[in-house]
Amino acid sequence: MLKVKHILLASHDTDGAHAAEKLAYTFCNTDTILHHLIVVPDFWKGTMGDDWLNNASTRETFGNYLESQLEQEVRAHIKRMLQETGQSKITYEYEIVQGKPTECLITCAAKGPVDLIVMGSHRPKAKTGLNSRMLDDSIFREIHVPLLVAPYPHD
Repeated sequence: MLKVKHILLASHDTDGAHAAEKLAYTFCNTDTILHHLIVVPDFWKGTMGDDWLNNASTRETFGNYLESQLEQEVRAHIKRMLQETGQSKITYEYEIVQGKPTECLITCAAKGPVDLIVMGSHRPKAKTGLNSRMLDDSIFREIHVPLLVAPYPHD
């Protein structure tokens, strides 16, 4: 089995991401640092509902609500990860960034140190929910460390 000291985990609290988390844990031991990258996609920044919100005050209120919801989701995700890694005595650190998911992953990996990147696969078309755009061809051109893609969990 591959022995790693620094794992970069890209996950965002979906079923596929949970599979990636579980897979990443299998590579962790007492000497491993699990660096969790959480990307808030930049497309949320422009979501203001302009087609149905007709004044600046209402748009601002909606924007604040949306940001608050995203923050709550990220905080709940981090809390769950802290509990899981704490129980397993895994050294866990996290980084929250906003931007294009693929670019953020490439930038984070380049900063290093990274021995292994773990991420989930695309959501099957038959499943509803968020589908990450992080896994695209540019990853394979730009990343120079092993990349492990966890299969989507079957029901």
